[in-house]
Amino acid sequence: MPTWGWIILVVVALIGGAVGGFFISRKYMMDYFEKNPPIDENMLRMMMLQMGQKPSERKINQMMSQMKSQQKKKNNTNK
Repeated sequence: MPTWGWIILVVVALIGGAVGGFFISRKYMMDYFEKNPPIDENMLRMMMLQMGQKPSERKINQMMSQMKSQQKKKNNTNK
């Protein structure tokens, strides 16, 4: 095979690897964040305290359910 053939083969392999790696890592991170959400009740409670609000369980549960419903909406629109 001539030199230009090898060069084209290497470039195609690099592009294919980059595209494949992007989609594999994207899928992995989506699954990771679905299983381990970045904000939990304790973090939400601390944020409310820092903002000067007194967090009640009802308010925290309401905010968590809103966040989960927004996440589900976002996931449904992406599919």
